[in-house]
Amino acid sequence: MLAVVLTGVYGEEEDFVTAPGKWSVRQIIAHLADTELVMGVRIRLVAAQENPPLTPFDQDAWARNLDYARRKPKHSLETLRRLRAENYELIKDLPAEAFERQGMHAERGPLTLQKIVETCANHVESHARQMQEIREQYKAAKGKK
Repeated sequence: MLAVVLTGVYGEEEDFVTAPGKWSVRQIIAHLADTELVMGVRIRLVAAQENPPLTPFDQDAWARNLDYARRKPKHSLETLRRLRAENYELIKDLPAEAFERQGMHAERGPLTLQKIVETCANHVESHARQMQEIREQYKAAKGKK
């Protein structure tokens, strides 16, 4: 889905923002790659340990301090694909009861493995729609010039 949304994105379109303080397509795909990494750690913690602590992360600090504005979208997409494939390989053969296991998120409270997996899926889909909207706004803005 993301590959389709990102097809043909290059140059200034990668960095177009719809409003000050909003993320560009480049920044969103970097965020998705890093979030998949974090979620992969959470999946492993919950699958392997008894009620592990799950640490929140400040997505804006990550975007700023990990320089999302300069990350290459194709690299971020490939990282996301690799991580997603690894996470899938891990969870696909887990027994059903493993998805009832939980960890304790410092801000959200108890999270089951099932909820973590659902969050991962919904997160990517939500941002894919957001990137499509950004692309549409970019094309509309370019048409006005």
